[in-house]
Amino acid sequence: MTSPAGPLEGCLDALRRLKETREINTVILRHRDAPDGLVPEVEGNLTHDELLQALPAGEARLVVHELAFASPEGTRRNERVLILWVPEAAGGQEEAYAAGYAALKEFLTDVRVHLTARRTDQLEYRRLVALTG
Repeated sequence: MTSPAGPLEGCLDALRRLKETREINTVILRHRDAPDGLVPEVEGNLTHDELLQALPAGEARLVVHELAFASPEGTRRNERVLILWVPEAAGGQEEAYAAGYAALKEFLTDVRVHLTARRTDQLEYRRLVALTG
């Protein structure tokens, strides 16, 4: 991974740990009005249910999550997903996260699934698995 400037500077270490180690499968980033833009709020090994519980009901977040699932043939697979979490109660926060979302899409070239979610039902486990193709 190259080192981009701008909104990702404050979260590069967390993103590298996610990519290079098996210790964490989820990084949740929050926007901070500072030069380093996005900062890690959560770095952990979260189940799908724990991920949903970690998302604030009234604030936007960016999430990179390694989804573990079995293919229809029964083989174990892992796919990273990039989620822009913007619940209805977040008001006008989507714009503040848009630059970080775009930067993450460019930075995380191995992530094929990118989505915006406004409700937790849009992040239902089977739906995410289906999106991985």
